[in-house]
Amino acid sequence: MTSLEHSPTPAATDARPSLGARAQRLQAALRTRASAAARLAWLIEQARARPAWPPSERTDERLLPGCLSRLWLRAEFREGRCRFACDSDSLVVRAVAGVLCDLADGLAPEEILAAPDDLPVCLGLDRLLTASRRAAQARVWEFIRAFSRRHGEPPVES
Repeated sequence: MTSLEHSPTPAATDARPSLGARAQRLQAALRTRASAAARLAWLIEQARARPAWPPSERTDERLLPGCLSRLWLRAEFREGRCRFACDSDSLVVRAVAGVLCDLADGLAPEEILAAPDDLPVCLGLDRLLTASRRAAQARVWEFIRAFSRRHGEPPVES
């Protein structure tokens, strides 16, 4: 079992693919591109397909601090699931943040938290990015994990 594969969780047993399965599909799609430039171009095409948020959604409260580009993140917790979406004024940032949001969207907090802390590195996304974009990617993944921690099951005391 790779570090991205996990045993079934409640999220993995319903109709939603697990985070591990989603990550494997992403890795497979990236492997079909011969070069880092081709992989990044594919990610950017995915970002172009995402509809831009209307100005009413691009609020200061949703801005992720510390990014050179503006990156807006939306996180919601509904029916035991974490929901994530993003937008950015940079296609590269929208692409990488969008991939991470897609990987975690609709999953239970426990499944997200079971993923590696360094998931973007495990996926090889960091090799496609400049240092500032890698930092933004790390902040997005930490945002997703922090939101999941706030909404996860409290530890059972013995």
